[in-house]
Amino acid sequence: MDEETEIGALMSKEMLFSGTQVNYFVICKTKLWLFSHFVTMEQSSDLVSYGKLVHETSYGAKKKEIVIDDRIAIDFIQKGDTLILHEVKKGKRLERAHRYQLLYYLYYLKELKGMEQVEGELDYPLLRKKERVVLTDRLREEIRSVLKGIKEAIALPEPPRPSYLRICRKCAYFEFCWV
Repeated sequence: MDEETEIGALMSKEMLFSGTQVNYFVICKTKLWLFSHFVTMEQSSDLVSYGKLVHETSYGAKKKEIVIDDRIAIDFIQKGDTLILHEVKKGKRLERAHRYQLLYYLYYLKELKGMEQVEGELDYPLLRKKERVVLTDRLREEIRSVLKGIKEAIALPEPPRPSYLRICRKCAYFEFCWV
């Protein structure tokens, strides 16, 4: 299968995922499966509420959550010769998941929407840190692999068995998995 055909297959209707799904794939396949099958527990999590508060109160005038195709929600966009997509997070503990979520947004806009002049920035306002994210050819291949992995994980007839991680205690799904 040539690259163009493969991209078309990945971006077909059944392969369009949300940024949250990409994030959860990197963190925990069980959490991904539950979320993708409409088992949502985030609304009862104090940590999720705190993250939303940081999200809502940072970068006031720039805050313009932009939703594209009901799939990706960009916190705000900085316009110029190159569009800079900003993703606001409260801390770096899940930095790898944050990075892949933003890489997916870049991939989505480049591959599906044909936008070439787009980069990303992870913003950690509580830490007063920013990190630039650029989609390279190697990372593009990694995102394709993540998309295939998401499709496989959510197609399972039941959630994958969780692996206990340090972050589990603070997860909204903790009781589902461990109590």
